[in-house]
Amino acid sequence: RITAELRRRGRVVNHKRVERLMREQGLAGITRRKRRSLTRPAATPVPPVADVIRRDFTAERPGQRFVGDITYLPTFQGWLYLATVIDLHNREIVGHAMAEHLRTDLVCDAIALATARGLIRPGAVFHSDRGVQYTSGQFRAALTEHRIQPSIGRVGSCYDNAVAESFFATLKTEIGTTIWATRDQARHDIYRYLHYYNHDRLHSTVGHRTPHETRTSYSHHQAA
Repeated sequence: RITAELRRRGRVVNHKRVERLMREQGLAGITRRKRRSLTRPAATPVPPVADVIRRDFTAERPGQRFVGDITYLPTFQGWLYLATVIDLHNREIVGHAMAEHLRTDLVCDAIALATARGLIRPGAVFHSDRGVQYTSGQFRAALTEHRIQPSIGRVGSCYDNAVAESFFATLKTEIGTTIWATRDQARHDIYRYLHYYNHDRLHSTVGHRTPHETRTSYSHHQAA
């Protein structure tokens, strides 16, 4: 990613040279920590929902296919929970919500933000794990209201929701904060990071462009 950023700035560099210079200066990429799953399977049986995504984390256009998950952010005031909605076309965080609780309202609010911004098309697919929040009747109703099709991975398989898991690992690695003093401080840092991730951070999956740049480019191409 550093090589790609330098090239965007007009510097002709080779990635092996960048690696060598970083090594000589004692610089290295940060190793991600293994993420512990936060959502839990529903305690009671729920109507079966197919895995529509089936580990195909791609989309032909924005607003078509999404993944989501929940992670925890430690503060000295207690946990702060973050739910996200990620567009598989450009890896943009199109919806999010933070709260001091793990009630279903958290994931419903994340979906509501994405739909309010007009970034989810009717008929889109939203994929998640089998946590109680995502398998609840309340969340199913929220998806139905916005004409979104649910997709759910298998129990205990992190690979079935790999993109959502990977984003949280990236967030925690790049922010580098183990614990925040207050929930407000955590919220502030997360808001700033989400803006950075969408508008400034280059993503290898979309050709070393930013998620926002990728979506804008698609819109311009369609309008041409």
